[in-house]
Amino acid sequence: MSVLKILRWPDPVLQQVCTPVCDVAAVDALIGDMFDTMYAAPGRGLAAPQVGKLLRLFVMDVGWKEGTRTPMVCINPEVVDACETVVTREEGCLSIPGVMADVTRPDAVTLAYTDAAGRQRETRLTGFAAACAQHELDHLDGIVTFDRVDADQRAALEAAYGMPA
Repeated sequence: MSVLKILRWPDPVLQQVCTPVCDVAAVDALIGDMFDTMYAAPGRGLAAPQVGKLLRLFVMDVGWKEGTRTPMVCINPEVVDACETVVTREEGCLSIPGVMADVTRPDAVTLAYTDAAGRQRETRLTGFAAACAQHELDHLDGIVTFDRVDADQRAALEAAYGMPA
């Protein structure tokens, strides 16, 4: 496996909607490389477009930094249910390093996806895991953290990131 280059905002790939994965076996090596890249970054989630692949695929591991690896592969994911309770959490992004933004999202979601073995799954995620999955799913739809905040906060975050006003 290998560590891949992570694209940085405003790379146009990060603004594109990804296509579904048709052959799970064909992305096996990519999945391994994405985990290597995510752990090396070090991050908790990584979506395929962040490494230049316009595929509906992300990996995440919300527990590894606390010592418990909980790797999850989500191919062609979709939120099939979201709770009404929303929370605001500070989010970072490997494609926008050094920028932390307050993003409001449902506190729990049910995610339907295909795992790395090609099995259909449905998992209820809560708290930080729900936020992480929603953040990575956003990448598959060409949405980044800047798109989830109001205009004033976006302008401040882009300025902090070094983008011209």
